[in-house]
Amino acid sequence: MDAYRVKAEINLDALEHNLREIRLTAGSGVRVILVVKADAYGHGAKAIANHALRCGIDALGVGTSAEALELRESGVRVPILVLGTIIDSEAADCLRHSVHIVLHSTDRAAMIQSLARSMGVRAKVHLNVDTGMGRLGVPPARALELLRLVRSSPNLDLAGVMTHVSASDGALSASTREQARLFEGVLREARAEHLLRGWIHMANSASIFTGLKPLYDTVRPGISAYGILPGDLAAAQRLQPILSLRTQIVFLKDVPAGTPIGYSSTWRAPRATRIATLPIGYHDGLPWALGNVGEVLVRGLRAPIVGRVSMDYITVDVGHVPGASVGDCVTVIGEDGAESISVEDLARQAGTIPYEITCSFGRRVQRLYVGGEDLTIPSQRDPRPLERERSPKASFRVPLPPPTS
Repeated sequence: MDAYRVKAEINLDALEHNLREIRLTAGSGVRVILVVKADAYGHGAKAIANHALRCGIDALGVGTSAEALELRESGVRVPILVLGTIIDSEAADCLRHSVHIVLHSTDRAAMIQSLARSMGVRAKVHLNVDTGMGRLGVPPARALELLRLVRSSPNLDLAGVMTHVSASDGALSASTREQARLFEGVLREARAEHLLRGWIHMANSASIFTGLKPLYDTVRPGISAYGILPGDLAAAQRLQPILSLRTQIVFLKDVPAGTPIGYSSTWRAPRATRIATLPIGYHDGLPWALGNVGEVLVRGLRAPIVGRVSMDYITVDVGHVPGASVGDCVTVIGEDGAESISVEDLARQAGTIPYEITCSFGRRVQRLYVGGEDLTIPSQRDPRPLERERSPKASFRVPLPPPTS
């Protein structure tokens, strides 16, 4: 019996392949800000970030200042951008560690300018133009006002201008095309006043792989780097899933017909069968909604989840699996022989999205990293380099964290 309850195996060679596809699709000279928020969508931000840097990506995008500081503490020195917003009490640490901040209002710009002046530093800021997401960002009609304020603020450096695509199908959506039109209008007016500096970025994973034009000089892929594209986009076939999720059988029980299984007895054995108990539950990221509808792979065969998914365990019917034994490896996501279960399969059965599946892996899930020894992606050349917070080869000296991180 292996020494794990649940393990997520992350294939760094597949990550390299996906980053190559992103770069080929984005085109020569386009920078890549790899989004590693939510612990790299559950894949382990430190390991993913450091290997992606070896593959030549330019910067990292995170969801919170805490995520940015964790990466800084691990030795990452490339630009890190907090893609959403920060609260005022987080600003000083961001400035102290050269974390890039997104501006959404003149009030925030004034606050960051005052703080940066008092600290004797220059803050690197990106302006977010709200062209249709509706959550954060300055309206297009007020974008020039904020850009003028940044230009007149001696302690603010404009590191980029961005917007956030709302449609899951990228450029295939009319709303994305309208967002692009609004964004380009802001950029055109800003250029006329010589207000633009830094990187221009709009395209997320879906937009990159659906042909959004223009892509500008920077793209922000997230889920595609992990081998997933939203909305069953055709380009998903070019990507490789980087994650497999496995557990093991810890208990077997032969039960007669009519035996109730699990909380509320939502399943009763229709015949005499064998029930396997697996040490994985919704705390480990397996959706509660998969009770009585999901499947796992045991010895290369599909075995249905029977009864409800609980916090720590699930039960599966293995009466049809010859030789099923305690200690057998069970595949929840991944391949076993000729059969496979994808993250998208689980999400479809649970009535959710793949993002929620991978982001829900709890701390008990052991991350194991494989591959990554041989790199074939050259470092990316920037057409207009932004000032970096590292020496050119610093990221290559940062070791991967231990598998349990």
